[in-house]
Amino acid sequence: MLKTLFDIAVRHLFGRRRQTLTTIFGVAISTMVLITTNSLTRGLLDSFVETIVNVAPHITVKGEKTDPMPVNLLERESSSSFVSVDNNIQKLEREEVRNYRQILDVLSTSAYKKKVLAASPYVESQVMVVKGNRNQPLLLKGVLIERENAISGIQKKIVQGDIAMFEKTSNALLVGRTVARDMNLKLNDQVVIIPASGRSRQCKVAGIFFSGINAVDNSVLVSLKFAQIIEELPANKVSGIALKVADPFANASLAKELEHITGYRCLTWQDENASILALFARIGYIVFSLVAFVGVVSGFGVANILVTTVFEKSRDIAIMKSLGFSALQLVFMFILEGFMVGLAGALTGGVLAIGSINLFASLPIESSQGPLTKTGFSMSFNPIYFVLIIGITVLISTLAAILPSARAAKLEPVSVLRDSSL
Repeated sequence: MLKTLFDIAVRHLFGRRRQTLTTIFGVAISTMVLITTNSLTRGLLDSFVETIVNVAPHITVKGEKTDPMPVNLLERESSSSFVSVDNNIQKLEREEVRNYRQILDVLSTSAYKKKVLAASPYVESQVMVVKGNRNQPLLLKGVLIERENAISGIQKKIVQGDIAMFEKTSNALLVGRTVARDMNLKLNDQVVIIPASGRSRQCKVAGIFFSGINAVDNSVLVSLKFAQIIEELPANKVSGIALKVADPFANASLAKELEHITGYRCLTWQDENASILALFARIGYIVFSLVAFVGVVSGFGVANILVTTVFEKSRDIAIMKSLGFSALQLVFMFILEGFMVGLAGALTGGVLAIGSINLFASLPIESSQGPLTKTGFSMSFNPIYFVLIIGITVLISTLAAILPSARAAKLEPVSVLRDSSL
């Protein structure tokens, strides 16, 4: 009986070949678009996470104390006492990590040696870079280049120049590619650094790097000592310490532990990029909403062909019921037709999606995708998303067959066969 119902379902679909192929094509196109769109959004997220984990610090020890001086100095003595200060205007204290070498010594002990793979102190400063009649405000970051290389792999990201020249020259700059393009900088060019406070200094471009992270490529690296001079910091103070840890995806507990030990705020890369990760999550919800809406549209196409089949095959359905086919068997037959149309369209769409994903991934164009700059589009080939979208499409197409199949099951053979118009 199952084979008989299958043969009849196939005959129904091939009987309206043009409409069936049109419906399958519509389902295939919607499936291809959804898989490709999902691959693009997930690929961008995966690429962002991979780039951040490889380039940016996993945990950053900030110069913000976790236990700052309380505003009310007497609140611990008595709840009924208070203190106030009038006309005490002071300069805002900048964030800095004091005696950072002691923290580095703690991180190099056996208790943290396996957890923390690398640590790099840094000094950040907002400066103005001037070359001829061009000027641009930038973030200047002073680093110990060997330690910084262990964090970000900066040596492999230098596209012009080399680290040796940077190490030999006290006022040398490693310039991000975005800065170099905006200011038309080349190797050995002389530029002037103007800090917010202090005198201006002439520097030399010793290298140009490209990391793929727009914020990093829009900055300038100098030696740690030079940055301390610019910021007028003593040798024992820095803006923060960048850490690379063994497990970058389970680093929250280690960050809390380091906060307790150092007394400074410790932020994970997830904390610092929370807004971008939340944006990717919202985009993911939108994409899956599109899956549902476009799937419903595809379901209407499947329902349309089956409603037409029921209308045109009413006499055949009535004869089938007269020959002993039950209403449940007829419902199963039309649901089977919906399933076959949806499956054929979804699988065709999956094959087309593989081609479109490969096409986008191979395009030799450089695009700025949100916080990243990549050559070609970052596409995800995760088979889970193929199976999920194809499964949802087939499910919606199958469910769309319920209404016409229920109509076919309700047909009364006697009234249909008596109707001379059929």
